[in-house]
Amino acid sequence: MKKLPIGIQTFSEIRDGGYVYVDKTKQIHTLITSGKYFFLSRPRRFGKSLTLSTIRSIYEGRKDLFEGLWIENEWDWSQTRPIIHIQFNEIGYLENGLPTALHKTIDEHAAIHGIELTPDSFDQKFRELIRKLAQAKGKVVILIDEYDKPLIDYLDKEQLPTAFENQRILKSFYSILKSADPYIELLMITGVSKFSRVSIFSDLNNLLDVTLDKSTADLVGYTQTELEQYFDKWMELCLEEGLAPDRNSLLATIKQWYNGYTWDTKTFVYNPFSMLNFFRMRSFEDYWFKTGTPTFLIKKLREATFFRLDDLRVNRQAFDSYALDNLELRSLLFQTGYLTIRKYDPVTGTYILGYPNREVEEALNSHLIGALLHKDAVESANPVVELRDAFAANDIDKVITVINAMLKDVPSLLLAEKKEHFYHALVHLHFRYLGFFIQSEVHTSDGRMDAVVHTATHIYLLEFKIDQSAQAALQQIRDKAYADRFRADGKIIVGVGINFDTEKQRISEWEHVVL
Repeated sequence: MKKLPIGIQTFSEIRDGGYVYVDKTKQIHTLITSGKYFFLSRPRRFGKSLTLSTIRSIYEGRKDLFEGLWIENEWDWSQTRPIIHIQFNEIGYLENGLPTALHKTIDEHAAIHGIELTPDSFDQKFRELIRKLAQAKGKVVILIDEYDKPLIDYLDKEQLPTAFENQRILKSFYSILKSADPYIELLMITGVSKFSRVSIFSDLNNLLDVTLDKSTADLVGYTQTELEQYFDKWMELCLEEGLAPDRNSLLATIKQWYNGYTWDTKTFVYNPFSMLNFFRMRSFEDYWFKTGTPTFLIKKLREATFFRLDDLRVNRQAFDSYALDNLELRSLLFQTGYLTIRKYDPVTGTYILGYPNREVEEALNSHLIGALLHKDAVESANPVVELRDAFAANDIDKVITVINAMLKDVPSLLLAEKKEHFYHALVHLHFRYLGFFIQSEVHTSDGRMDAVVHTATHIYLLEFKIDQSAQAALQQIRDKAYADRFRADGKIIVGVGINFDTEKQRISEWEHVVL
């Protein structure tokens, strides 16, 4: 079996080192022969850096690296181009400041090509590097990876002045690119976020954003076909170790955990970092999520009391319209990979966003519960497991006890301030999390039931009220005939009405009845 390239983002190292390489050269060829200036946004650890490294090797004429790949006989390998490859995660702006880091990386590129630069400013120095390099060796290919790193590292409120200053610096840095057009063969810029893209690249108005373009839908990430083709032997090893009874079951579970990302609503891909780690460890865990717990996002969501993250509506303009100090959380959650597109209405330009897969939803739910209750995320699974056991035993008294125990540890001031919104968020998150352990579903408050839980013998329909009565909750279950859709299941259907008392800060009464 070929080795798994975990953490390796250099194309030549993967090819020379005997690692698995999922052939994306057809998609890359389609992209780089269709235009000149490109911008691509994708979540972290999704293959952006490897894509740029592959493009670099193509323009360096490294035909030996592409033996057996799609592009091998589709490219003129004699036509090489000089490369300016800037990786913002490696230029040292955190230690030395962004201007110093830019000066240093430009000087290093000049030294590699034997070019002497005379301007004092980093932007004019960049312009001269491109011009002289093109005059000496031909039109230049410019690859810029993680353009937004000097911004997203400073999004906390206290650090925003640095983010704004870096935004100004980057705008100046990129502004020279349009006038350098005669010297440029290709410009490809990648990043996690699209925020501030417009302001940073306002002078570069010929930059084509291919983030949501169907031509790049499978440029990064693994499609179902690619997964089964390139990791077949690794799946055999998973089956030998008993991860699933058969191949189809294994594929279904892998898909539930790690598939689901889409940028065109038609092409769905797996998170490559999670897949590589899954095959290495042969255990279903949240590999991608753990590499960068979204502390900043969790903090913002808590401040905005924004906890229901499924079936969110957002228009296309929102992806480009928000500023560093006024982040559009739905768009940011999508761009950073915690949500993906579920549906798109081309007439209204409206997207429906939701969780891509179990890995993200389970991990993010645990962190949101922790944020809601001001607890460590690790502790959030405990009451959910207790709820599972209570429902599995058909013990509604225990269910009520578990929920009240959750409320008991919440600071009184928090409960008093949040009131109805807090209780709904608490219930929503816990029952969504419960769905990973027992068949459970929660709904939004649009006239449908609040929660449904299936056990081996029963179906529980739960309705929650705030400062009303359990009887009112039960009456709604009856009036809206919630039980009708489950009649054919052949199980005992139980309606459960629960009322939260905000003054007592607990469930004050509850009733259940067989329907």
